[in-house]
Amino acid sequence: MGTGKIRYWAAAKEAAGVAEEPFDAATLGELMTKITRDRVELARVVSRSSFLVDGAPVGRRPHDEVLLGEGVTVEVLPPFAGG
Repeated sequence: MGTGKIRYWAAAKEAAGVAEEPFDAATLGELMTKITRDRVELARVVSRSSFLVDGAPVGRRPHDEVLLGEGVTVEVLPPFAGG
């Protein structure tokens, strides 16, 4: 079981109501299930977001295959507007 902190950026931060929080989860998929339970708006934002695990992009890898180790930082990056 991995432990660490999850950081939310932009719309994800607003939907979560916090900038970061601790977690314990073995995979990114498990973490996503835990953080979105009973948080409908966060689930909506997370479904469109990309993720970094200790600074490395997750990309298109299935979230259930992304293992989380001890002390990792997961960052939730919603789509950013701009130009």
